[in-house]
Amino acid sequence: MSLVDLKSLLGLFPETTLGVGVFQEATAEELPDSFRRLLAHDDHMTLAVESFHHCPVSVEVIHSRTDGNAYIREILLRRVTDQEVVQYGIVRLQLDALSQPTRDKILSEKIPLGRVLIEHGVLRQVELVSLWRIETGPRLGQFFSFPPGTITYGRTAMIHFGDHPALELLEIVRVV
Repeated sequence: MSLVDLKSLLGLFPETTLGVGVFQEATAEELPDSFRRLLAHDDHMTLAVESFHHCPVSVEVIHSRTDGNAYIREILLRRVTDQEVVQYGIVRLQLDALSQPTRDKILSEKIPLGRVLIEHGVLRQVELVSLWRIETGPRLGQFFSFPPGTITYGRTAMIHFGDHPALELLEIVRVV
């Protein structure tokens, strides 16, 4: 199993992720049913979130940068029907694992990452690494319209392109 380090992902944008919340590792059985359906699987979150909310989602990139071969971004996914935020995430992607057209589409920051990978036929395997119970901090609470201290859930995952681990993820969902 690959390791995705939660502290490392949160540390990618330390000036902004300090207010995300307090994390406690959880098991699938400890998650409420709706959160378990959204998080406890080895599929793309874009598809899971769209299926759960019965509508497409759009991406809003809060911050992004490149660091050598890594493309790093902090994002929100919004329902296109009402623009409600349904997911917060942090992504670290190895750009050299992708073709130039796929890289260009991702770097345009206009389409959710999962959709780009699917549309470009990237051979991928999603590996669920950990599930998290999160006591919402002020920043995440602001995005989700929650008071600080509200409990929500998330996951860390690794996406492999072929045999290569290429994409680390922190994905935190909101059920509305």
